[in-house]
Amino acid sequence: MTIQDVRTPDPKRFIPGATGDWEVVIGMEVHAQVSSNAKLFSGASTGFGAEPNAHVSLVDAAMPGMLPVINEECVRQAIRTGLGLKAEINRRSVFDRKNYFYPDLPQGYQISQYKQPIVGEGKVSVSVGPDREGRFEEIEIGIERLHLEQDAGKSVHDQHPTMSYVDLNRSGVALMEIVSKPDLRSSDEAKAYLTKLRTIMRYLGTCDGNMDEGSLRADVNVSVRKPGGEFGTRCEIKNVNSIRFVGQAIEFEARRQIGVLEDGGAIVQETRLFDPSKGETRSMRTKEEAHDYRYFPDPDLLPLEFDQAYVDALGRDLPELPDDKRGRLIDSLGLSAYDASILVSDKAIADYFEKVAAGRDGKLAANWVINDLLGALNKAGRDIEDAPVSPDQIGAIIDLIREGTISGKIAKDLFEIVWNEGGDPRELVESRGLKQVTDTGAIEKAVDEVIAANPDKVEQAKAKPSMAGWFVGQVMKATGGKANPQAVNDLVKQKLGVEG
Repeated sequence: MTIQDVRTPDPKRFIPGATGDWEVVIGMEVHAQVSSNAKLFSGASTGFGAEPNAHVSLVDAAMPGMLPVINEECVRQAIRTGLGLKAEINRRSVFDRKNYFYPDLPQGYQISQYKQPIVGEGKVSVSVGPDREGRFEEIEIGIERLHLEQDAGKSVHDQHPTMSYVDLNRSGVALMEIVSKPDLRSSDEAKAYLTKLRTIMRYLGTCDGNMDEGSLRADVNVSVRKPGGEFGTRCEIKNVNSIRFVGQAIEFEARRQIGVLEDGGAIVQETRLFDPSKGETRSMRTKEEAHDYRYFPDPDLLPLEFDQAYVDALGRDLPELPDDKRGRLIDSLGLSAYDASILVSDKAIADYFEKVAAGRDGKLAANWVINDLLGALNKAGRDIEDAPVSPDQIGAIIDLIREGTISGKIAKDLFEIVWNEGGDPRELVESRGLKQVTDTGAIEKAVDEVIAANPDKVEQAKAKPSMAGWFVGQVMKATGGKANPQAVNDLVKQKLGVEG
């Protein structure tokens, strides 16, 4: 099969070498655990964190005479994912046996899909950046296929000095293998692609994307070539379990291959592992080809068939996906593309924001969620699900600002109180005397006192009107930030006899 190169060489992506520029070509095979209560071909639980071998049925253990039975929920989830990837749904697909030795898969083969997968070609739009000018670049990454297959178990090598243990809890868990076309040209693009893929599946509820639990893993195919030349020999980096590690693995592997080629050597097609502690890849085994696996249709499973009405019904129930939500936030709330991208990057953040923004100024709501809430969460090392401030509480703070009850500065202090102590923002404003001072008489008294105490500054302000800002700051300080800033500004200028 001839692979078509759809990307025009981009000098921004080139890697300088001793003999000139090089271009890295990347394709990814992402293994996403299907969100379902039971495994692909058995009723055993898929729950994470159970005691070893607690979730193993007779089918998973490959006991004689046990036959696989397809889990329809896994089929539905694969179709829904395919629709989310704008991919072709194949109404007839076939399960095959992929034969090679798995020490932790008792059958001795993996049930997968080869020539006839459940989902065909699709595409993912990825935003890469920002560049030095703060601009983002939109690129489209092709999806080759999505197929269903069962996961293997887990070999444990650190429990005994001379023996390995086998935990079959994962054995038979449903995976969606999502294979991209070789359209990626940098580590940043690869990280953005994997992030986007995870976001789409989280919106759909088809995979939880928890890489630290093994729910999402990536095999990364890396090759290098002279810009615009023929595709080079690729090496596959197996089972990379973090987006950051994906980037590091690509950076190292690309430079390793460039070094080999510039020294007159040749790249051997092989499977490699990434060592995060050393930041390097190392050889694992020579890369198998399809014929090495001796694929053949599984005789225990009929071809999987469904009609278009089945697909259409699943399509009607799809949630709003990240790209659509981003466009709506820009169009209906007037958000910048940058702010909208941050807010839709995680479904939980998007849901939180929409509760805050309901019936309120969208830009102000975005400001508070992005700068104040996400900033505080990042500093505290917490996720949005663990936020100590609810959407209703932030919404109440925004309402108090809009009503003129509190100033922007008081709002920041109020947020800190709610973050640390909780409570109803309105009640806190009352009980702690945080109301903004709008009484013109009281503000005028404070202005007069500051002016009287600083006659030298008054003379400077008359010569340099911008000095009025210093007086505004002093009045705000004297009133504990409670004075209405606009009223203070107007009175200071009036008393000093300055304009602008």
